Amino acid sequence: MLFADKNILSVSQLTGLVRNLLEENFEQVWVEGEVSNLAMPGSGHLYFTLKDAHAQLRCVMFRASARALKFRPKDGMGLIVRGRLSVFDARGDYQLIGEYLEPKGIGALQLAFIQLKERLAREGLFADVHKKEIPRLPQRIGIVTSATGAAIHDILQVLDRRFANVQVLLRPVKVQGEGAAEEIAAAVDDFNRYGKIDVMIVGRGGGSLEDLWAFNEEIVARAIHRSAIPVISAVGHEVDYTIADFVADLRAPTPSAAAEMVLRSKAELSAELEALSHRLGMAMRRLLNEQWGELNGLIRAVKDPTMLLGHLAQRLDDFEARSCRCMRQLLTRSGDRIHVLNDRLGMQSPAVRLERCRELLLLLQSRLEKTMVHTIERAGQSLAFNAGKLEALSPLATLGRGYSIVRKLPEGGVVADGGQLAPGDRVEIMLRKGGALCRVESAHGEAVRKP
Repeated sequence: MLFADKNILSVSQLTGLVRNLLEENFEQVWVEGEVSNLAMPGSGHLYFTLKDAHAQLRCVMFRASARALKFRPKDGMGLIVRGRLSVFDARGDYQLIGEYLEPKGIGALQLAFIQLKERLAREGLFADVHKKEIPRLPQRIGIVTSATGAAIHDILQVLDRRFANVQVLLRPVKVQGEGAAEEIAAAVDDFNRYGKIDVMIVGRGGGSLEDLWAFNEEIVARAIHRSAIPVISAVGHEVDYTIADFVADLRAPTPSAAAEMVLRSKAELSAELEALSHRLGMAMRRLLNEQWGELNGLIRAVKDPTMLLGHLAQRLDDFEARSCRCMRQLLTRSGDRIHVLNDRLGMQSPAVRLERCRELLLLLQSRLEKTMVHTIERAGQSLAFNAGKLEALSPLATLGRGYSIVRKLPEGGVVADGGQLAPGDRVEIMLRKGGALCRVESAHGEAVRKP
C-alpha cells in the first residue's frame, strides 16, 4: 500500500503532541493585551480573549485562580496576564491558561479598591444618613485590632492619659494576611451581640496597601455598616484611606487620634464643667435679680386691702340694688303678661264658646222655621193656582157646560170626527151625570152647522 510505511496520527494524537509541545516550552509566559468577549459563567471560571492590533489569543482562568482576584476585569480593559500555553482538545484551539492578572497601568489592588468603593457608594453605604453619633462621654470602649501591634499600645496610652478609669474591651484579631478580613468582621459582629459597649474603634497601624488590604474587603465594610454600635475607623496613617474609613461613622487619621476623638481628657471636662458652673451661677444670679425687681414692682403696685375690700363691698351693694330693681320690673311685666294671657284664655273658654254656639243654633232654628212656613205658604198658593188651571182644562168641567164625550164600542176610543163612525156602530155617550148607550143611524164626516 502507498501509506503502509507511513506513521499516520489521529486528530487527538496530533493535538496531544501539540499540547505537550506548548506546555513544555511555554510553561511560564507574560502577555499583555486588551480584553474582549469576557464571560463569567456560574462555574466560576473566566473566559476572555486578549487582542492587539494584529492578533488575538483565547484565555481561560479557572475558578481557584479567579477567586483570588481582588478586582474584576471588564471588556476593553488592558491586562497583563501570567500563565502557560495549552490546547483545548475539543476545538483544537491553543489558549493561555491564566494564573495571575494585573491591570495595565494601575495595580490590581488599587483597581479593586476603586471598583469596590464605587459599587458600595452606589448602594448607599457611605451616605451620611447612616452615620451614627459618637457618644460624648462613653463608659465602655470596644477595640478591634491586633493584641500585639503598636495600635493597641498607642490607644491605651492615650486613653489612660485622658481618662484613666474608662473601661476598655479588646477583641484581638489578625489585621493582615489570609483570613484577617473575616476575623475583623466577626469581631464587629461579636461586639454588637455583646451590646455592652458605647463605641467601637476598628483599626491598625500604618503599612503598605497590601498590609492594609483587610480593611478594604467587602465583608468588613458590610459588618461596619450593619453595626448598631457607632464605629470609629483608625487605619494606618493620616494619608491612608480604606473602604472602612468611608463606611464608618467617624474616621480618625491614626489610632492615637481615634483615642483622643472618642474620649475627652479629664482636665478638659473639668475646665468645661467649671466654665458651665460659672455661667450657670451668673445666669441664676441674673435671673434672681430680675425676679426680685419684678417682685418689688408687684409689691408697690398692690394697694391697701381694706380700701380694696371697701370698693368691692360698695360695688356689691350697687349690684344688689340694681338686681332688686330689675327683679321688681321683671315681676311687674310678668304679672301684666299673665293678666293679658288670662283674659285671652277666658275668651277661649269652652263654656263661652258653647254659649255662643247655642245662641247661634237658636237663631238658625228660628230662621229655619220662618223659612219653612214661608216656603209652605208659597207652595200652597202655587198649588191652588195650578189646581184652578187644571180644573179649567178638565173634561169634567167641559161636561158641566152641557157637552158630552162619545166613545166607540167596543174599543172605547174617543170619537172626535164623524168619519170615524158608520151606521149601526154602537157608541157610549158620557154626560156630566151618567151616560147612555146608542146605535148610530147615520154619520157625517164634517161638523153639522145649525141653521
